[in-house]
Amino acid sequence: MSSLKEREEGFERKFAHDEELKFKIISRRNKLLGLWAAGLLGKDDAEAYAREVVLEDFKEAGHEDVFRKVKADLDAAGVSVSDEEIRTKMMELLKVATDQLNPPT
Repeated sequence: MSSLKEREEGFERKFAHDEELKFKIISRRNKLLGLWAAGLLGKDDAEAYAREVVLEDFKEAGHEDVFRKVKADLDAAGVSVSDEEIRTKMMELLKVATDQLNPPT
């Protein structure tokens, strides 16, 4: 019975680790997206803007809140970037963030 409990605890630890890693990857993706957008916006403090983008993700589940913030900020600044370009950049940066935090073995 003890080995079954140990196995269950092992699965729980792995699940918690995987969820934490997913969170870190998404946060890194959002930071990279913020840095990219800050460059397009000509922000003096790109790190501060990237933090704003990261914090935006806590408003609702999913990534639409992040997309809407970046899109709205780019539109407000008169920077012409299509929805498709932003979404493509988000996917590219998700791969970059994944590779940075979970390098292939």
